[in-house]
Amino acid sequence: MADLFTDFLGIKSPNPFWLASAPPTDKKINVLRAFEAGWGGVVWKTLGSQVKNVSSRYSAVDYHGSRVMGFNNIELISDRPLDINLKEIEECVKLFPDRAMVVSLMADNNRKAWHELIKKVEDRGAHGFELNFGCPHGMTERGLGAAVGQDPEITGMIVEWVMEAATIPVITKLTPNVHSVVPAGRAAVKAGTNALSLINTIQSVTGIDLDTLVPNPYVDGKSVFGGYCGPAVKPIALKMLTTIAQDPVTSRVPISGIGGVTTWKDAAEFMLLGSTSVQVCTAAMKHGFRIIEDLCEGLSNWMDEKGYRKTTDFIGKSVEKITHWEDLDINYHHVANINQDKCIHCGLCYIACEDTSHQSINLQYGKPYNTYTIKEEECVGCNLCKLICPVDNCITMVEQRVAPEYINWKEWQKQGLPLNDH
Repeated sequence: MADLFTDFLGIKSPNPFWLASAPPTDKKINVLRAFEAGWGGVVWKTLGSQVKNVSSRYSAVDYHGSRVMGFNNIELISDRPLDINLKEIEECVKLFPDRAMVVSLMADNNRKAWHELIKKVEDRGAHGFELNFGCPHGMTERGLGAAVGQDPEITGMIVEWVMEAATIPVITKLTPNVHSVVPAGRAAVKAGTNALSLINTIQSVTGIDLDTLVPNPYVDGKSVFGGYCGPAVKPIALKMLTTIAQDPVTSRVPISGIGGVTTWKDAAEFMLLGSTSVQVCTAAMKHGFRIIEDLCEGLSNWMDEKGYRKTTDFIGKSVEKITHWEDLDINYHHVANINQDKCIHCGLCYIACEDTSHQSINLQYGKPYNTYTIKEEECVGCNLCKLICPVDNCITMVEQRVAPEYINWKEWQKQGLPLNDH
């Protein structure tokens, strides 16, 4: 049976699933309930100067009957007294010494404040720190959060301060509210951070109440940009994770992946692109802590099926498979194929291809139903029909190779593509 044990910079946990720094990790009662359910670790909700949070705080994007496809919040760091947080952290570590206890930090923008906060947390037995350089709202106006993470120079400076005082592993959490996460990641690594985590939430407006005309969530008729997370951000998180895993500087340190992890498959994808641990928030807030059972069972079963004994056997295996467009094989080709035994004759593939793609599907009217077949000579292998088909494996893509003599060179030249390389 596959072993999910995870060693992240010496921070050990029985599985790679950690709860991200967020409301589920804000207090002892939540964290103990999570550990009892089986979570491998937590990143305690960000500690720093005490704040007061607003009401309301959350909004969401639903899609086709699926609730909370994307989740938005305007909540700041922990609004509980620091002493209470520290006491509860210590109690949780004593009760569950085998679980990862990482504490998220956001101190005032000076060396002394960071050193003092680090000392207080270390004294309570935490296993590691996560530096919150990504909070996209509220803290930005105070020169904290994303205001730090968006400036590589400030990122590096604060990491240096932290490394002067920290005696336990330091993880720097990167903001996605930038053109590229690599510059800040490089600055953090060069300044000495032991690891990176990403992504934090993305600035967003999830929608507007069409009766009041006020965006959600609102506070006394006003709203602000919130932090967007949940399944909707996973593709963005995977892209940014890959850029960190491929960069020669940032790839030197381990990565904790965050951003829309909902199922064991999501976790496997993050790990294949370089994550050693994965952090979960929205899925736990939607389904409760017991989802950890499905996460662990699913990942373990997949590892057994693939022959992986431990997670390090597959971490990063997909990183090299993402390349540059110009390095792709132009002579590689797909053609769609419709399995007539599985087809339910809904016509969705035909409509999509006829209206918006390459008119590559034949429609043959008949009784009791119409039939659809592929015009192989017209099909460009775009995948659209397969993606919208409601029946699994009804439409498949058949791999082909295109010999150079069959390429439409006039069309090639018309697009301004070079001829001398082919």
